[in-house]
Amino acid sequence: QVQLVGSGGGLVQAGGSLSLSCAASGSIFRFNAMGWYRQAPGKQRELVAAITSAGSTNYADSVKGRFTISRDNAKNTVYLQMNSLKPEDTAVYYCTLTSGPYTYWGQGTQVTVSS
Repeated sequence: QVQLVGSGGGLVQAGGSLSLSCAASGSIFRFNAMGWYRQAPGKQRELVAAITSAGSTNYADSVKGRFTISRDNAKNTVYLQMNSLKPEDTAVYYCTLTSGPYTYWGQGTQVTVSS
């Protein structure tokens, strides 16, 4: 079993920055992908960014150039640096870890961007 504990988030004005982090613990196969999804009220959950254990990254078009995902494999921790935030980035952000056929989810953290 894998547990994900996220931290960070909060309230920021448009144009500001926030950072999220998420630490994984438990039975973690070293080849895995970690990422961030978000879900805004009334909208479907969407992938924000993902990073493999080898360091390959993938971003949603809406956040490219503004968000940066990174990870520390020794700590099994993934980070999301969010810059130039927009009101449309407001959502609950969930960290994930995918290992083989399994995807584990963190508890979610609120990010609110005021205009």
